[in-house]
Amino acid sequence: MEYDKRSQDSPISDEKILSTEDGKAIEISDSGEPVLTTADGNTLAIISPAAERALTRKFDLRILPVLAIMYLFNSLDKSNLGNAKTHGLEKTLGLKGTQYNTILSVFFVPYVLTAPFLGILGKQYGPNRVLPLMMFAFGSCTLLVTAAKNFAGIMTLRWFLGMSESAFFPLVIYYQTTFYRRGELARRLAIFYAAQSIASAFGGLLAFGVFQIESDTIAEWRYLFVIEGCCTILFSIFAFFYLPQSAATAKFLSPEEKELAYYRMQVDSSSVVNEKFNLRESFKIFREWTSWLILAIEICLGVPLQSVQLFLPQIVARLGYNAVKTNLYTVAPNVSGAVMLLILAFASDYTRWRFPFVALGFLFTFLGMIVYVGIDVKSQLHVAYFATFMMTWGTSAPSVLLDVWYNNNIAHEGRRVVLTSIGVPLANLMGVVSSNIFQNKDAPKYIPALATTAAFGATGLALTLVLGAFMMFDNRRRNKKAGRTIEVKDVPTERLRDGPRVEEFRWFY
Repeated sequence: MEYDKRSQDSPISDEKILSTEDGKAIEISDSGEPVLTTADGNTLAIISPAAERALTRKFDLRILPVLAIMYLFNSLDKSNLGNAKTHGLEKTLGLKGTQYNTILSVFFVPYVLTAPFLGILGKQYGPNRVLPLMMFAFGSCTLLVTAAKNFAGIMTLRWFLGMSESAFFPLVIYYQTTFYRRGELARRLAIFYAAQSIASAFGGLLAFGVFQIESDTIAEWRYLFVIEGCCTILFSIFAFFYLPQSAATAKFLSPEEKELAYYRMQVDSSSVVNEKFNLRESFKIFREWTSWLILAIEICLGVPLQSVQLFLPQIVARLGYNAVKTNLYTVAPNVSGAVMLLILAFASDYTRWRFPFVALGFLFTFLGMIVYVGIDVKSQLHVAYFATFMMTWGTSAPSVLLDVWYNNNIAHEGRRVVLTSIGVPLANLMGVVSSNIFQNKDAPKYIPALATTAAFGATGLALTLVLGAFMMFDNRRRNKKAGRTIEVKDVPTERLRDGPRVEEFRWFY
């Protein structure tokens, strides 16, 4: 079923009845509410704001918490090496020189190589199946770290961990775009992504607790991987049987709610809902120069993101606390990062602006790094610790809002999956840069690493402002050519299959 539906308050048309290909119609009632009816006049659903709010609440309660917990485990399993390093991982495994940096770097190679393929599999077979299977795989890799005896063993496990986690975040983004309108997406994705910041905070607390264990059987840090790996595997089994493939198959929705969910996606998310994947059509997204600029911004985002995620315990260690306290002192910055992410995401959805909040995040990162490099940490402990807060503010928000930004401008589902499955892993590939600029020889100040990270943040800020300015200019140009002002919300996404090549297209900036 494909709706030929214009926005209710669109200046393009004031039609009262809009037909669909399968004999259904959208009528505008006297109260101004769209009503979905059959050809013989039977009402299927009244599309009221109250009905939409009730529907999104169901998605928020039934789907969002499960995805958030899945991503929490994903983040824990990816970033726990930093905690383990502070409690003897290198000594237990006999790591020497730059071998620790190597096991961090090797994760990102398969992460980038396999993400597009797993993203395509997710589109073909459903994220509800592929995501739990990926979760089971990376949970198993985490658990097996307890059996690693040397550099070769841990490096092999990190390789397979990178493979199994590669398309997780891109697929979650795509999965959420099949349930939420464009203007609803940022705050939902932020709630989901906040799980990463909470994971970092919880990881510090968990490490603090685990490192109190006294054991002669295995090294204390290995208990961290036992607990996280087992919990991940158990939750993946639950998610496999719980998550619906789409709103159309969700058992917790009534037939009327399923019709409403389909209508919402047709007019404000996708050009064709649940469209079959076509590789050639999907890769046409790279005909647009803006896609390449988005990838450049992802690169600039990746270095600060991975630097903070992987090395925050080492950065905080410069404050002079012992290993246990260092892990504990990473909790507050990570929690504040989650709070700032939610504030910026809700503000972005409320204002329907994306790029100013992405730029603000890059600015936070730049300032946090520069302050930490430029001051005497020992004599200005409070200022230095506050700088670590700014680092987390500036890495969480841009990661979410950048992905929402370009997904909002792609109505073709296949192209959306392809760009996300390349862009997100590309940002994570920058972990190779981060893991090699934080050298033990530069400890505890890490000035070259922090300066390099700040430079990437500044470049990302500049590119974001350039892209946002272009979108504003191009919308004005298109309106001038059309002879009237047309807003993003005035054009249903079913007309926007070919993106900027469509005359009615307007950028969601």
